[in-house]
Amino acid sequence: MPTTYDLEGQKRIYATWAKFYDRIYQRLLARPQREAVAAACACGPDILEIGVGTGLTLPYFTPGSRVLGADLSLDMLRVANRKVATLRLGHVRGLMVMDACRLGFAAERFDAVTAQFVITLVPDPEQALAEMDRVLKPGGEIIVSSRLVDDGGLLAPLWAGLAPLARAVGWSSDFKVSRLTGWAAATGRYETAHVGRGYFKVVRLRKLASAAAAGRP
Repeated sequence: MPTTYDLEGQKRIYATWAKFYDRIYQRLLARPQREAVAAACACGPDILEIGVGTGLTLPYFTPGSRVLGADLSLDMLRVANRKVATLRLGHVRGLMVMDACRLGFAAERFDAVTAQFVITLVPDPEQALAEMDRVLKPGGEIIVSSRLVDDGGLLAPLWAGLAPLARAVGWSSDFKVSRLTGWAAATGRYETAHVGRGYFKVVRLRKLASAAAAGRP
């Protein structure tokens, strides 16, 4: 079924969340966020973080990084900008309002693209992944951290049953790991480098160094 997407409605929700987001999520999400940032930094200095929000992850990047952050919510980005100024995060080179499905960057611009706790919320995850692919250099990684469900896991039926309720409040309870790894395999340009375990997972998709390496002409 097609996904309806109330862009302005989401912006209003994020405007409210921006006021107390850090107090709720800073400790809860620190482990997967730090893991995702470390993987991104290992790929190279030029990094895009999609769904940067209030900038919870920004202090985790190495000083030699050159980080750009994009988010749908201007209210969230205002909090992130204050954080950059207060903590003097010189590695953050810019924060901008942008839709994950329509990234305003040139092709093959970044060594790594991270999407932290946002892939389950965008209207078209495959389109968002395609945009990440477009702006990612060969040899780089798309690094996703989120609440992801193991295929065939014991609790999979429960999460599937809760999906309509979760969608009603703009969340996702049944976004499966295979939706990411399946996309990667279907492109012929990616390999799955890592799938984490636990309630919050980090999934790393590595872009092959050349089309020839992917078995393409």
